[in-house]
Amino acid sequence: MPKMDIYNLEAKVVGSMELADAVFNIEPNKQAIFDAVLLQQASLRQGTHKTKTRAEVSGGGKKPFRQKGTGRARQGSTRATQWRGGGIAFGPTPRSYGFKLNRKVRRLALRSALSSKVASNSLTVLEGIKFEEIKTKKFVEVMKAFNFEKKTLFVVDIAEEFDNAFLSMRNIPNAMMLTVESLNVYDIVNADQVVITKAAAEKAQEVFA
Repeated sequence: MPKMDIYNLEAKVVGSMELADAVFNIEPNKQAIFDAVLLQQASLRQGTHKTKTRAEVSGGGKKPFRQKGTGRARQGSTRATQWRGGGIAFGPTPRSYGFKLNRKVRRLALRSALSSKVASNSLTVLEGIKFEEIKTKKFVEVMKAFNFEKKTLFVVDIAEEFDNAFLSMRNIPNAMMLTVESLNVYDIVNADQVVITKAAAEKAQEVFA
């Protein structure tokens, strides 16, 4: 079990905890991570692209010239695909790019992503993230205390008091906050640093194990 220091908001060690091997210390499955990220990105695609076929473009009701005797290839409509202004052959039509991923694979991907952050020393455990007031300046000070300058993902338990902290960090471009229930592989992988509260780490071990 990886043993992690627990920090307060002043970046001082106030304790330690052991993280479950089943969630935070497995051999990362790169294929599962890839599939989970691909699923999320595919689900974001609108799929509203559309081109008109020869049946949908306007005009072209009349045969452009007689069938025989002109020396040219026979043509039945000026809206065939080879004509200017004609329809598009095999063009895109509205579709959904989403696909399904087995529950076991989704959980494996989450565990793999979390384990990779632990292995690269990119995961920090906080004792809590309770703010007495909504103050962006205070959240910036917390980021500076830990030297978090790049993309930082804060993970909290939904039962914690984090409303003021969430409202305080909304305007900080390189910080975001998610609950354990809404945690996803893309945001974990996309973050340079993952900061998880002690309560959230315990909840993740229950949910993802």
